[in-house]
Amino acid sequence: MSIAVVRKNLYFKPDSSRVVARFFNNGDARTINLVNRIMSLSEVDVKHELEIILKEFLDRHRNISNIFLKHFYNYVNLIESMGMDHKKLSLERKLLIGSYSTMEYSVEASALFNPSIVEHFDQSFLAEGEKRVIISFRATGEGHLSSIVFRKGILDTSNNLHMQHVHNHIDLPILTNKKTYNKKRFMKKMEEMNIPKEYSSTIMNSLSSRFEYFALKDAVSDVLKQNIDEQRKKALNEMTWLVDSYYDIEFHEDSNISERAIFPISPSESKGIEDARFVRFTEDDGTEKIYATYTAYDGYAILPKILSTNDFRNFRIMPMHGDGAQNKNFALFPRKIKGKYAMLARIDGVNNYLFYSKRITLWNNPIKIQEPKFPWEFTQIGNCGSPIYTDQGWLLITHGVGAMRRYCIGASLLDLEDPTKEIGRLKEPLLSPLEEEREGYVPNVVYSCGSLIHNNHLILPYAVSDYSSSYVTVNMDDLLAALKAKD
Repeated sequence: MSIAVVRKNLYFKPDSSRVVARFFNNGDARTINLVNRIMSLSEVDVKHELEIILKEFLDRHRNISNIFLKHFYNYVNLIESMGMDHKKLSLERKLLIGSYSTMEYSVEASALFNPSIVEHFDQSFLAEGEKRVIISFRATGEGHLSSIVFRKGILDTSNNLHMQHVHNHIDLPILTNKKTYNKKRFMKKMEEMNIPKEYSSTIMNSLSSRFEYFALKDAVSDVLKQNIDEQRKKALNEMTWLVDSYYDIEFHEDSNISERAIFPISPSESKGIEDARFVRFTEDDGTEKIYATYTAYDGYAILPKILSTNDFRNFRIMPMHGDGAQNKNFALFPRKIKGKYAMLARIDGVNNYLFYSKRITLWNNPIKIQEPKFPWEFTQIGNCGSPIYTDQGWLLITHGVGAMRRYCIGASLLDLEDPTKEIGRLKEPLLSPLEEEREGYVPNVVYSCGSLIHNNHLILPYAVSDYSSSYVTVNMDDLLAALKAKD
């Protein structure tokens, strides 16, 4: 049976004017020459040059002088090695040095795509039939570097989205590394990463059962200063790569959600944060939290990670581990099943798998539950976000890849008590790229990272050929009837 898919006339397009001020490392040799040139200026000239810079960039960033000062302190050790006491430098000279170590980066210059939508915790002051939502996007700029950005809006009774004004400023968060680590779990993850014990055991034996971040970093740093072979050096670098994958971030309280960008921070995600799938998770006691799974990429390897937040201002980021924590496409169920967390993933790049776990970061023993079945998904099948609870089953929005690497969006219905049982799957795509949607960074693609139900309609945001985004609505009665229809 045919299903009516209503495309809404709302588009989210990349905006190259949305920039962040990033630290720019000129390299030690160039920085030494740069600092020497700045030191040759008189205090009057320093103030004059700084005034010009501040005047030009003050309106483009919040607290630009604080950013300059922060970037200056990244070079304190280098400046001290030049025989200068950084404490004796004037504030203006510090800020000027910091400005030369700062660059603007356009977060959305290339694309704003792969959206995910969740209910906002705050549903106050709304009319009946309205819902406040947060939409996340994968924003991509120069060098195909991806980050996460947000928009807030309200769905009305007709399922039309009314978006809040997008502020020009973009804030990067304050980074705080996780304070302590469980030694046993950390060693298990090193084993999964094939870090040889012969290289790591000496350092790990010196640490307590719960060790601090800097205890490991300092121990590894001391060994790296010694004359060691390349294999051991690689193993120790991977240990620091892993410990840096755990961290907390915090945005300024006075920032609007559209001003916040989760930018690659740890070495494990230095080349991008990809395809975050957000879900509003309900614990057995009724408490709720937002989780998101995403793929961290460092240019060589990928690492599945999970973040959590209660307010979209404070986030905790953790790597996932276990024999199934590999490849991409992780999506968390919005509640436990029989007392355990449940997760979907496409660990072999082709099929859909299901995991159960008592810990939200540990995923072992994957169970294959779906394989490509119809021509439009013959290449691979995967999820398009977390499953959605309905009283008739778990609604799973899927993506399928067919001929010419065309991506389409489909749907399946899984048993509530046992999601390994597929109740039904659409034979034809629910959503395929229209002729006017075929062009983009990656042609012939429609894709989503999360949807929800509102007023008995599926609200499905989707990406258009890895460039921009829009959304469609689908009547749930029609969709469920099609999924349950017998051949």
